Amino acid sequence: MIDISLIREKPEWVREQIARLGDEKAPIEDILAADARRREIILEVEDLRRRRNESSKQIGGWMGAIKKLENELKLTTTTGQPAGEIESRLNALHQQMDEAKDDTRRLGDRIATLEEELRATEAEIDEKMLWVPNLPHESVPYGPDDSYNIAYQPQGAPLPTFDFEPKAHWDLGPALGIIDFDRGVKLSGSRFYVLRGAGAHLQRAVIQFMLDYHTNNHGYTEIYPPFMVRSAMFVGAGQLPKFVDNIYRDAEEDYMWLGTAEIALTNLHRDEILEESDLPLNYVAYTPCFRREKMSAGRDVRGIKRGHQFDKVEMYKFTTPETSYEHLDLLVKHATDICEALELPYRRIEMVTGDLGFAAAKKFDVEIWAAGCQEWLEVSSASNCEAFQARRANVRYRPADGGRPRHVHTLNASGLALPRVMIAILENNQLADGRIRVPNALRPYMGGKEIIEPID
Repeated sequence: MIDISLIREKPEWVREQIARLGDEKAPIEDILAADARRREIILEVEDLRRRRNESSKQIGGWMGAIKKLENELKLTTTTGQPAGEIESRLNALHQQMDEAKDDTRRLGDRIATLEEELRATEAEIDEKMLWVPNLPHESVPYGPDDSYNIAYQPQGAPLPTFDFEPKAHWDLGPALGIIDFDRGVKLSGSRFYVLRGAGAHLQRAVIQFMLDYHTNNHGYTEIYPPFMVRSAMFVGAGQLPKFVDNIYRDAEEDYMWLGTAEIALTNLHRDEILEESDLPLNYVAYTPCFRREKMSAGRDVRGIKRGHQFDKVEMYKFTTPETSYEHLDLLVKHATDICEALELPYRRIEMVTGDLGFAAAKKFDVEIWAAGCQEWLEVSSASNCEAFQARRANVRYRPADGGRPRHVHTLNASGLALPRVMIAILENNQLADGRIRVPNALRPYMGGKEIIEPID
């Protein structure tokens, strides 16, 4: 979440930034009203506590005076002196003290009522803050939607050319016997498929290659997280409450299935204070991913491009605020390094404000060219979330020069997402007879196989 002090101190600026994002649901006015009431309650409680303390001190003084008069009264009974005046003063003090005690109790009751309201108000603020998106970095270009995104010139391998009409993977895979759509539907319904033989081997090879490349060449530490985590982890990563409809979850227990390893990696250091000397922390994780996203019929969902279950290798960084944008550039480079190694044409896309998403302050996509379906496929989104996730997950670091702990910056990028890498490999490396050339980098992971042949 963003720092509430920004909303409190610069409400107009925050409204302008959210308007640039095109977010119409951020409850800024409700937060301001609740925050104003919160401060009113705090001031009133402080005043009531002051009055209660003064009353308690006054009662203490009266109790001392009463004790003294009671001792004087005992002396009069032994000496035979008149006691009427002392008794009158005692009665007056007792009456004043009883009234003060009643007033103190009323003050205490009022304080208890206000403290309960304060807890409810703070809970309301916390809940509403979860609906406020991250604010765009000043360098993010304005644009209302993804049609305004900036596509840079293709890089990497040249776009493949053929002396025959290239086929799409939904034709190539079944013809080779390596993708079985019918049995996937039989097992799990629409948007599922089965990989067989060299198809399953190829996917495993791509995953292993990417993990090895990131750990050996880029210095990432590999993580193998649970695929199910508690709902609080989704809140920490910025997935809840906004994207609740996209999440598969256990109906009886507080478990949700990862839509990306980012969710687990964000919370790996939840409620921890790291040392600045340990930063940056660079993690990479492979997980299957599960999403309930609604899918329309047509070209966009044909084949294995989009499904309810897919595999992904995720890169994740914890950095200082001063270095996070350098690491964003590194994430993009590390994603494109994989494209280069797999001989895939790629291009970078700079996202405009209207296509940043919920948690990112700045984001780049990496797309690869698929020659059969004739389209650019997104295989990585590299995001700098600044302190947005760290504030939600309470991840901080202790500055080397002392001072109070600060929130880290978190960054993430796919490195890369399957099965779209599989699509490009199959379509870009197809031969005229339908067989597939295995990219050089993957051959050691495929037992030296150079060509994927049809399964008998």
